[in-house]
Amino acid sequence: MSGTPRDPAAESLADLLGGRRAAVDATVGPLAFGVGWALGGTHALEWAVGAAVVVSVLLAVWRVSAGDKPRAVLIGLLGIGFAALIALRTGHAEAFFLIRIATNAASALAWAVSIVIRWPLLGVVVGLVLLQGTRWRHDPDLMRAYSRGSWVWVGQYLLRLAVWLPLAWAGLVGALAAATVVLTWPLIAACLAASWWVMRRTLPAGHPGLRHPAVPEPAHA
Repeated sequence: MSGTPRDPAAESLADLLGGRRAAVDATVGPLAFGVGWALGGTHALEWAVGAAVVVSVLLAVWRVSAGDKPRAVLIGLLGIGFAALIALRTGHAEAFFLIRIATNAASALAWAVSIVIRWPLLGVVVGLVLLQGTRWRHDPDLMRAYSRGSWVWVGQYLLRLAVWLPLAWAGLVGALAAATVVLTWPLIAACLAASWWVMRRTLPAGHPGLRHPAVPEPAHA
């Protein structure tokens, strides 16, 4: 057989967070909101909310018709709906991004705590993807690698907060929309590559890889 087989461990990391399509879909609503805000004139907020909701509904219909799971599509659509409702109720367009800011703050905290309590979320997610359960926790090298790789994900969430919070405070709606696009799929792709690089640097030479945790044999009396 010709060609080099794809590294299954790297493939598993690339599948985290729903992959490229989910990350790209997450940018559609905010991008439409930003465009509606820029073109809306005196009714900029209404145009922005309308554009975000309409485009997100059309995307949801397309995804379901293409065979995606309705529940996953509905969750994304509800997120846009709640964000739009917050913006309308407060009268501030930047409030549309508050849910994303809050979820990223919660995610940064959750990932950091998971490392401290020795349940790094990167290991939990990959373990689920590979149907390993918690076997990876019994491999000291994998535990160390997942912990270090998880810090990259903490950094990803903190970077978003560092960009979004000042923009939201200043009410820069267009900049918030643009930053959301840049800090979604491109940042996730960079985070996947960086966390995998950290893990490969951490695992010792000869380790069997993510699919094969090196679980020590139990000691016999």
